[in-house]
Amino acid sequence: MPMKDPVCGMTVDPSASAGAFRHAGTTYHFCGKGCLERFAADPERYLRPRAAAPSLLEPPPRTTTPYTCPMHPEVRQLGPGACPLCGMALEPLTPTADAPDDRELRDMSRRFWIALALTLPVFVWSMAAMLPGVPPSLPWLELILTTPVVLWAGWPFFERMAASLARRSPNMFTLIGLGTGAAYAFSVAATLVPAWFPDSFRGHHGQVERYFEAAAVIVVLVLLGQVLELRARRRTGSALRALMSLSPKTARRLSSDGGEADVPLEAVVVGDRLRVRPGEKVPVDGVVLEGSSLVDEAMLTGEPVPVGKGPGDALTGATLNGTGSLVMRAERVGSGTMLAQIVAMVGVAQRSRAPIQGLADRVAAVFVPAVLATAVLTFVTWAWLGPEPRLAHALVHAVAVLIIACPCALGLATPMSIVVGIGRGAGLGVLVKDATALERLEAVDTVVLDKTGTLTEGRPRVVAVEAAPGFREDDVLLGAASLERASEHPLAAAVLAAADGRGLAPEAVTAFESHTGHGVTGRAGGRQLALGSAALVAPGPLAARVDALRAEGRTVLLLSQDGALAGLLAIEDPVKATTREALAGLRREGLKIVMLTGDHRVTAGVVARGLGIDTVIADVRPADKAAAVKALQQEGRRVAMAGDGINDAPALAQADVGVAMGTGTDVAMESAGITLVKGDLRGLLAARRLSRATLRNIRQNLFFAFAYNALGIPVAAGLLYPSFGLVLSPMLAALAMTFSSVSVIGNALRLRSERLG
Repeated sequence: MPMKDPVCGMTVDPSASAGAFRHAGTTYHFCGKGCLERFAADPERYLRPRAAAPSLLEPPPRTTTPYTCPMHPEVRQLGPGACPLCGMALEPLTPTADAPDDRELRDMSRRFWIALALTLPVFVWSMAAMLPGVPPSLPWLELILTTPVVLWAGWPFFERMAASLARRSPNMFTLIGLGTGAAYAFSVAATLVPAWFPDSFRGHHGQVERYFEAAAVIVVLVLLGQVLELRARRRTGSALRALMSLSPKTARRLSSDGGEADVPLEAVVVGDRLRVRPGEKVPVDGVVLEGSSLVDEAMLTGEPVPVGKGPGDALTGATLNGTGSLVMRAERVGSGTMLAQIVAMVGVAQRSRAPIQGLADRVAAVFVPAVLATAVLTFVTWAWLGPEPRLAHALVHAVAVLIIACPCALGLATPMSIVVGIGRGAGLGVLVKDATALERLEAVDTVVLDKTGTLTEGRPRVVAVEAAPGFREDDVLLGAASLERASEHPLAAAVLAAADGRGLAPEAVTAFESHTGHGVTGRAGGRQLALGSAALVAPGPLAARVDALRAEGRTVLLLSQDGALAGLLAIEDPVKATTREALAGLRREGLKIVMLTGDHRVTAGVVARGLGIDTVIADVRPADKAAAVKALQQEGRRVAMAGDGINDAPALAQADVGVAMGTGTDVAMESAGITLVKGDLRGLLAARRLSRATLRNIRQNLFFAFAYNALGIPVAAGLLYPSFGLVLSPMLAALAMTFSSVSVIGNALRLRSERLG
């Protein structure tokens, strides 16, 4: 029977464990040698009861769940935290069905709201004090309000800065910590010991300038970014939890003496005989031993038509049984089931994605040392060659360099554009899960499209009714509708809708019988009727017409009346009215279009030819879809995958950008980076243009941020003093920093009016 690894908490099958250890009369099994070795060294540590922390103010409880960094997979630790290399929040290494640990999100949210409340009065009063006639600011009040913002709310950033410096891996938090710390430390000194500063430090009110508002605002903005990032990470994890929740919690196991009992799913082992009653989900992968039924496999294939199952046929866990009762033998359980493999594939693909902030971190790796070196060089130069008081001037200009190099504009460059771009996309019916999706969509050169529900409507309908000689079309449709009213077949709704459209009322049916995989029979209006495939009703004189309709990708139902062929109905899933327009626009963007579907090659080929799609990959299972996307990526292509079913989830996660149709399943939408709310592929075209506009805007913002630094840092260092006698005081440095931030924000807001049509 499966059990929990006492170290990491993972479910372990004893027959496949990495080892066992017996302690105090109990044998424990482990998922890996590392867990076994840690347990053997100190068993009591992992067996003693664990008390939950009573308050958010106390350290989080010890956890045995391993966490890793999406950007640095070599980083591993037990429990959540921050990556010591890039500062990103860690995420669970192994997906679980349990709710995620949101302690860090709650903590960051609490810090953000408290910091915002304390920062607003400091910011408003500091800005107002610059106006004529407004009394000077209140330094002690600013100090009291700003200190908890910087030293408490911003403390996690200083911790991450210290970690980055200790490991010689500067990142955005290095910039945030240095800029905030410089502004705050200078302001504290100016408040506590203003007499130490010469007159050149004093503003028009005769006070030494302070920069409490700059330090506090930076902390608030960075906290907001952390909250948004952590919320996005939770939504990403919900895709895996949604997949895992598809499996039933119990299975009905048959004993050798004929008895039946419901047992937990974890207790099912290979070889068990299980009963699947009508309307229940198949518990594990296996094979049918007794009975017959229609099984809805849409969660795997994405196709709306259930598949007939009988003795010897394979069953997949989490698929939905129809009206028949089945007895099956379990062949794959636990991590070996198809659903578990899909979960693992989605998890691996999602963890492989790198966040867009990685670009800023790489820039920071060069920028931070350069700023530090410039500040030190400025201090030494002014202390050696500057006018009296040399040390005071040296300190002033070194601080000015740090303040003007404050990462506020650099930190805002990406998130401001992303926030505005995502908001603009929402107004267009394009929901973007994370910034990475927008960044990658710009570089996509290949679009892979699922057929059912993406190119087509996903709702079958009758497109033709043809009568055999001696019968009328209405007679054919009425007979078919009468039989289908008693049927639960997915095509029944299409037949009934067609009859209703012609004003035909189905007749009462007696002696109704379903022939799994072939069709249905019954009596209506004194006639013996049969409706189904050629295996049930011989096509006779309509055989050539049946072949022609099938060659057009349509499903054909034949109707017989009293043993004679009465006619046929052709059913198809029509292409969406907007699909051709959307494909034409995508081609104008220079994108290669590929159809990827679980449909039969003939049906898929018909749809593809009608839409002008040259590349078709058909008859694929879920794992094959992800493999097909990966094969395109290995050719050097950057792939966007659009789909709407659970079967598309691994491919959506594997693709550089996953695009889910809003009319599809929740799991598809959670696995994708972009969701088209209207289920219209024209939204993909808008998303592509939005991506280009947003990335262009980000590059412009980064240019603004670095241009101000490139011009401001030399001036702050005193480069113009020897020739022109010009220096940049910390007050002007802060003003320049603020102006750079305003420029970045103003440029980002232009995205709201960007033309995307």
